[in-house]
Amino acid sequence: MTVVAGPDGDLLRVVVVTYSPGETLAAFLDSLAEATTRRYEVVLADNGSTDGVPERTARERPEVRLLRTGGNVGYGAAANAGLADLPTGYALIANPDVRFEPGSVDELLAAAARWPRAATLGPAIRTPEGAIYPSARDLPALSTGIGHALLGWVWPANPWTARYRREHEEIIERPAGWLSGSCFLADLGAFASVGGFDPGYFMYFEDVDLARRLGRRGWLNVYVPTAVVTHEGGHATRRSAHRMQRVHHTSALRYLSADYPGHRHAPLRAALRAGLGGRMLVSYVSSRVGAGAQPQQMADELPAQRSRLRRRAR
Repeated sequence: MTVVAGPDGDLLRVVVVTYSPGETLAAFLDSLAEATTRRYEVVLADNGSTDGVPERTARERPEVRLLRTGGNVGYGAAANAGLADLPTGYALIANPDVRFEPGSVDELLAAAARWPRAATLGPAIRTPEGAIYPSARDLPALSTGIGHALLGWVWPANPWTARYRREHEEIIERPAGWLSGSCFLADLGAFASVGGFDPGYFMYFEDVDLARRLGRRGWLNVYVPTAVVTHEGGHATRRSAHRMQRVHHTSALRYLSADYPGHRHAPLRAALRAGLGGRMLVSYVSSRVGAGAQPQQMADELPAQRSRLRRRAR
């Protein structure tokens, strides 16, 4: 495989997790070419695309290699596969619907030199409308998480959500509890030291869990707002909105339950399961009402939704 030429420096691995990415992938690669002067290679960790785009891209672009994961194994497991043969150095892990501002990857690499204990470094992430997305947050504490979960929908400006998302702070380079997994630079030695992403998370919270494990080992997760990307987001959610809501809630339960193991905390885990299950059902009913579903149809579907959450949470 040919790599993109650049000045002195180690080859940078860019791992892109794909699942029928469509036209977004070409825009990703075009913007990446302007984002760094480093030599790089791109590995498409493909989770079973059916649109033919990853295959065509690997044929047409010499810097791109296709790695089939064997099925839709989830975001974290696919990223792990894309890095399995590379134990040291730096790698960029990203979604295919990210667009890089010129020089943004070089900004992350420069910040890595300033923060030798940084395991991950994340850019400022803009929405397509130009707003800054709160991508560098605190690790969810139980009290903050409950307030955010209960009030985030109906009162977005509530203090628990604001504290968790760190929305009112000055936008500066700083350590964060966790960084959005949609795009970050990883020190592969640190990444490997904690076993990479936990493949038990299909989607959502795999980035939070990774940051928590890295922090416990003394590593940092550093927000670098001088590096800027735009993230379209929502492809998987739009294709299967309710399934993704269910996955989000089960991942949240997996993450929170890990802090409270054993028989002593069984009542707390049960309460978490009930609370997140209730929140998921409210989300489900709201989405189905919006889609025009009839009350009897929803009543017939609800038992299956409850049982799925219980099975995934165990």
